[in-house]
Amino acid sequence: MAFQNITANVLIPATAVTGSFVTLYTTPALTRTLLKSIDVSNTTAGSLTIFISLVASAGTAGTANALYSGYTVAANTTLSWRGLQVLVAGTFISVKSTTTGLTITASGGEAT
Repeated sequence: MAFQNITANVLIPATAVTGSFVTLYTTPALTRTLLKSIDVSNTTAGSLTIFISLVASAGTAGTANALYSGYTVAANTTLSWRGLQVLVAGTFISVKSTTTGLTITASGGEAT
């Protein structure tokens, strides 16, 4: 499969982050996902901690597959990650926080 068609996409629309790991995006079958950006906004008056994992199919989110593990997002600021991660079919993005008050968005493309 050549993966010649790439469609730009919002992978994770604005979503509140909870205290347990939650899968917010999974790469579809016969697809490669190009993860290009992640923004995490802290809308509170205190610092909060984010955990973001890029997990292989049937894996478990944790430090072994962390993009961010226990990263502190200062009060009323936004953490912006820009880069390129290629996710194969079945790979998923899982996130959690130490408490409520963070909102995550992610964008990129899907190649088929």
